[in-house]
Amino acid sequence: MKLNILKCHGSGNDFILIDEVAEGNEIIPEHSRADLSRLLCNRQTGIGADGILFYMPSDIADCQMRMFNPDGSEAEMCGNGLRCIGRYGAEKLMKNSVTVETMKSNLIVSSGKPIFEGIQTFEAEIGPISLTASSLPMLADSETFCNQSIPELSDQLTFTALTIPNPHIVTVVDQIKTDLVNQCGRIANNCSRFPNGVNVSFVQSLGINKIFVMTYERGVGITYSCGTAMSASSYVSVMNHITNPQEPIYIFNKGGMVCCDVPALTQKNHHVVLKGNATFVFETAIEVDEGFKTIEKQYDVKTNHDEINAYANLQNYAQSVIGGIV
Repeated sequence: MKLNILKCHGSGNDFILIDEVAEGNEIIPEHSRADLSRLLCNRQTGIGADGILFYMPSDIADCQMRMFNPDGSEAEMCGNGLRCIGRYGAEKLMKNSVTVETMKSNLIVSSGKPIFEGIQTFEAEIGPISLTASSLPMLADSETFCNQSIPELSDQLTFTALTIPNPHIVTVVDQIKTDLVNQCGRIANNCSRFPNGVNVSFVQSLGINKIFVMTYERGVGITYSCGTAMSASSYVSVMNHITNPQEPIYIFNKGGMVCCDVPALTQKNHHVVLKGNATFVFETAIEVDEGFKTIEKQYDVKTNHDEINAYANLQNYAQSVIGGIV
């Protein structure tokens, strides 16, 4: 099977986008999506990515997004991927705003004001938000789980659990340590407390409405960034009074920077608005075997150098703010 693919990223969180609507691309057999994800996301033998984004037709929105992790599991949603799908759909349909069908809800992605000079920016609704522990699901003694300890992970840290709509636990610390993030992430995704796994984020304040976030993503490991994790972290940072709601919150990460708008926590049925890049890195075509186990051929690559260079400037700025954290 021949597939036209687009390599893209949101805040360094990189994806392979496959348009199943485009002429010349075939519909991926449902039973083969996991195998294709494991094949293409492998950074040694495949193209290399944090996940695959499938751009699909929808009867209730402008398009549908499905996202698969490198281990073949399907995620409920992906905030960085949503911006990439939104940009792709907007350009394809020649619109400034598109509605994207995801597993949990239909979400709007719109072209927005640049968060940094030269960066084409897209704003995506991230939600719905739930603080009910069972929504993750998480085995807990109370309906909600806010700033409580999880003995399996640490006897010193406290975590807040929420879905947005992926499952997350978030802890606020004075200083982020990569080894501890990795340790907690691995344990959390291999214990009975989180039957379906969980994304684990550490948050460190960088000043007024600026935070640094590092996330262990379920099915991936520590990534440069995670869109729903940054959204969840901005929400929890407001809950913990280290940032202010209804004002832009700048989230720095290993991959760069995004901006989140968090509404007043008293509002119901609300979303976080995640603003950031949706960089198109390169386009190419590949041929895979019938079993989706090997890449038989890769065609010429068309690289978007201007977009890559523009994002490198943002990364340099982000690194100057982060300093020696990572």
